[in-house]
Amino acid sequence: MHTATLIRGDGIGPEITEATLEIIKAAGVKIKWEEVTAGEGALEKYGTPLPDEVISSLKSTGVGLKGPLTTPVGSGFRSINVALRKELDLYANLRPARSFPGVKALYEGIDLVVVRENTEDLYAGVEHMVGDDAAESIKIITRKASERVARFAFDYAQNAGRKKVTAVHKANILKLSDGLFLEAVRKVAEDYPHLEFDDCIVDNMAMQLVQKPWQYEVMVMPNLYGDILSDLCAGLVGGLGLVPGANIGDESALFEPVHGSAPKYAGQNRVNPTAMIMAAVLMLGYLGENEAANKIERNLAALLEDGEYVTPDLGGTTGTREMALALAEAVSLS
Repeated sequence: MHTATLIRGDGIGPEITEATLEIIKAAGVKIKWEEVTAGEGALEKYGTPLPDEVISSLKSTGVGLKGPLTTPVGSGFRSINVALRKELDLYANLRPARSFPGVKALYEGIDLVVVRENTEDLYAGVEHMVGDDAAESIKIITRKASERVARFAFDYAQNAGRKKVTAVHKANILKLSDGLFLEAVRKVAEDYPHLEFDDCIVDNMAMQLVQKPWQYEVMVMPNLYGDILSDLCAGLVGGLGLVPGANIGDESALFEPVHGSAPKYAGQNRVNPTAMIMAAVLMLGYLGENEAANKIERNLAALLEDGEYVTPDLGGTTGTREMALALAEAVSLS
């Protein structure tokens, strides 16, 4: 039996989390959940959106499943998610984006993976005012962080049977910071001669992804570019309601949907749980439960293609719970 941390989240988080737990159970994976609270619920209960018990639980279990969180206004946190990643040194953000037959999207047959450096760049939050009329943010890129996220990307590509890794940068203009990132990735690439490697300037990459996304497999990039381009990739395959995220470090990993908490839809039993389910698929793969992960993903793809038991955003009339129960039944019978 595995032990994992569970954070149900805010807004629609509890609904899609409960739906996902049903499906994990149907797949036959036994997990002892250590449940903790973060976000708005924690602020009300503990006076902070990120209590110490959340960090200590994730450090203890080494793996967590998290619903979307709302960072309360005026809490002192720029982002709970950023704080979690920094505190646990979850340096690699994995964002797969694949198209599902039956789901309306710009392209068919897309299967992209963004690997985003998760701890530095402008997200380091080193900024200050310069007088009253200017603000300065410092972009931090280090060789250590660049090399380790590059190695994560190449290892991921190798283990997942991918053939190509692309570094995304702006080293033509940011010659020192992005230049260092590109230099670090190129150095790591030398250790993986069996994988194709190239690089692309970030603005060109934005255009290429819109025009010819099938050219790419695994893309590795600094924090800000990864934040932007991973959402672009989600848009290619149907939106944020379909794509998961994983935040992975050497000691811990946290899996989540990448969409927000959508409080206006909370409690309405109408939101699409696909991204949360796919986050659980990533988590199960991380835990070595590959058969269960593949079973869930395979049956989810079939359910989406069939279109009978899907939520309104996917063109159906089924509720969140009913979609999950239909999937759970299919998983248990397969």
